[in-house]
Amino acid sequence: MPEHQEHAGGVARAAVEAVENSVSVREARAHLAEHINRAESGTPTVVTRNGAPVAALVPFADFEVLEEAADLMLAREAEAVLARDEPTVTMAELVADLFSGRTLGPA
Repeated sequence: MPEHQEHAGGVARAAVEAVENSVSVREARAHLAEHINRAESGTPTVVTRNGAPVAALVPFADFEVLEEAADLMLAREAEAVLARDEPTVTMAELVADLFSGRTLGPA
C-alpha cells in the first residue's frame, strides 16, 4: 500500500480517536503542554467551546497532509474551470480584488 494511503488511514483513525479526546478550552489552557505532547505522539485532541468542537491539536504531519489535500483539491477545481473555458482573472486582478473588498465575477 502506498505511503500516502497508509497515512490517510492513520489520519482517519486519528479523527475517530480525537472524538474520545475532547477537552474544553479551559482544560486545554490548563494542560496545553500535555495535549501538545499527546499530539506529538500521534493522539489528537479536539478542543470544544460550550460543547461544540472549535479546534484540534493534531500531529504536524497530519496537518501537512490536510494542507496538501486542500491544495490538490483547489488545483483540480482550477483545472476543471480552465477545461470548461470559463472566464478567469489574472493574479493582479485577484490581488487587487482582495485589497479592494469588491467581489470578482459578473455583476
